[in-house]
Amino acid sequence: MAAAGGLPLAISAQAIPEPAAERPEITDPPALRAMVVTATRTEVDPIDLPASIDRIDGQGIRLGHAQVNISESLGGVPGLAARDRQNYAQDVQISVRGFGARASFGIRGVRLYVDQIPATLPDGQGQISHVDLSSAGRIEVLRGPFSALYGNSSGGVLQVFTEEGQGAPRLTLSAGVGSDGLRRYGVQASGNSAHSDDGDSGVGYVVSASQFNTDGYRDHSQAERSLANAKLTLRPTDDGKLTLVANRVRLPEAQDPLGLTRAQFTANPRGVDPVALTFDTRKSMDQTQAGLVYEHRVNSANTFQVTLYGGERSTTQYQAIPVAVQLNPLHPGGVIALERNYGGTDLRWTWRGAAAGTPLTVVAGLSYDGLWENRRGYENFVGSTTGVEGKLRRDERNHVTSFDQYIQAEWKPAPRWTVNAGLRHSGIQFDSQDHYVTAANPNDSGSAHYGATLPVLGASYALDNGMRVYASAGKGFETPTLNELSYRPNGQTGLNFGLTAATSRSFEVGLKSLSEQTGEWTAAVFRTETDNEIATLTNVGGRATYQNAGRTRRNGLELGWSQELLKNLRAQVAYTALDARYSEGPSAGKRIPGLAQNTLFASATWAPPQGWRAGLEWRVLSQVYVNDRNSDAAAGYGMGSAFVGYLAKLGAWEVESFVRSDNLLNKRYIGSVIVNEGNSRFFEPAPGRTWLLGLSASLPF
Repeated sequence: MAAAGGLPLAISAQAIPEPAAERPEITDPPALRAMVVTATRTEVDPIDLPASIDRIDGQGIRLGHAQVNISESLGGVPGLAARDRQNYAQDVQISVRGFGARASFGIRGVRLYVDQIPATLPDGQGQISHVDLSSAGRIEVLRGPFSALYGNSSGGVLQVFTEEGQGAPRLTLSAGVGSDGLRRYGVQASGNSAHSDDGDSGVGYVVSASQFNTDGYRDHSQAERSLANAKLTLRPTDDGKLTLVANRVRLPEAQDPLGLTRAQFTANPRGVDPVALTFDTRKSMDQTQAGLVYEHRVNSANTFQVTLYGGERSTTQYQAIPVAVQLNPLHPGGVIALERNYGGTDLRWTWRGAAAGTPLTVVAGLSYDGLWENRRGYENFVGSTTGVEGKLRRDERNHVTSFDQYIQAEWKPAPRWTVNAGLRHSGIQFDSQDHYVTAANPNDSGSAHYGATLPVLGASYALDNGMRVYASAGKGFETPTLNELSYRPNGQTGLNFGLTAATSRSFEVGLKSLSEQTGEWTAAVFRTETDNEIATLTNVGGRATYQNAGRTRRNGLELGWSQELLKNLRAQVAYTALDARYSEGPSAGKRIPGLAQNTLFASATWAPPQGWRAGLEWRVLSQVYVNDRNSDAAAGYGMGSAFVGYLAKLGAWEVESFVRSDNLLNKRYIGSVIVNEGNSRFFEPAPGRTWLLGLSASLPF
């Protein structure tokens, strides 16, 4: 329950507060009382929750940060690895307890939500580049067995909640400039039509937009990105609350510098392999989506919630594949063009009552998600000119749907005990219609169905008012994504429907404490055993194929602590030990690549309500193997950062400025790796010492 921003967890933005008399009694001292959370869809004091959950508040997201990548503020979450790849054509790398590390682009193995709208598609592939961090109110991260309650590909759950519009109208302008041509400009308007500070009257609104440009740390790594986000909240009735969310992200062009070999990294970490220039590797993307969440209290015991969303996303990516390889009549070409439409709904009922005279909460729901994809492939050359779209080589219509049913309960059978249980059934259907059929290229249409029933059980016991011990266990599963199915090994055409879903069993035991003397701290030990682990088979020219690699196991320890040592001075430490290995097959006994065995984050932040502010951070990461053979690894490193700023409040005006430097000791290190890259271009270098200057002004209007 330790809050990465040092603050207690807050109620979900869409939740309707219960009358005080109906809330479960909180026995912690009033000065340390924690708010309820909805990480498991039940409103519960997080110290009673038999699961690992952390929260980063809005100040932790923005204070001293560029507000460009979500990885900036996730370092203090135990068990989570978030790496900025310095490559905006591939998104950040996020893994939770070892799930998601194999992703060569995008995010998989971790369920993503923004204002309760899924940012993970029904096949398990997700992206979170559409989040405007300048308007984010908090980030919640759920780890462990209870993540399975969110269905397919849920090694962990990461949720972002936009701030709600409150108070009088305000306009905020922000700007940031930094190393390697970094430029970010933003504007935000927020408020409530009734000037309310509690969101229970009037229309609350937060509308923001930002523009980001960078020349890139490496050669051939320029990028441009624009974001727009809007969130409206209103109460059409006394018992109902409606939240409307809309956003757009546009990436006109992001150059892809690819990875480097060991020799290339040693010679010039800013450089690129010549093939990136030859084929002008790059990506463009445009996504627009909208959603609504309506919650209605039927009576004191029953609440109903409906979520609806839909969107469209177009992506074009140019890859570095030799012309001779593309000339093979079975090859799908070196340009990927995707047109995707997606949408879904979640219907949820919550009942609050009693069993055997003690509090019981039951949540039941139905969830449907759909993805409709037009996938085309083109040659990445015309005649002798490379890096341009050529002849059509692939044309498919792919359709993925998921239909899930879930039920879960929280029961307090005795004053010291809290029991949580849940059951989810997931069914995912893949269908592919091949529209590129020639004499040499056969019809590769096909389909596959994956399904699983996922039980979860946990219990928490209060040792005293501020300390809980808990245990939990559950099952999870992970289907291959459309991108992982898209290419078959050995140059065969069509989707790789030979891949099966991975299934896992997770166990966790933990201890949580909250007191004035020792602050907030957590300790968790976990073990996950996986059958049919999906692993990278080949990864050449930015194109990967996958296989079921048999059994794996992940054993880990997570420790988190935060405390206000002096007024306005908060210290935080997060440590993770992870032993993730293959249990059988050719790689038996080897470590799963892409994962560090040890990570440590420590910070101290001085943040008074106004005046001078400052912070120090230190991150330590052990070596990371790059392939299943464990034949090479990115060396471990330690990296320090610092910022100093000043916040001035002049009546209703607020002006804040800061300067930040990362990698203070100017170390040369590898920030991320590309797992099993076939040309041994495993390494994605991190920048040397960098600087950032930020300025913002907030004023009424």
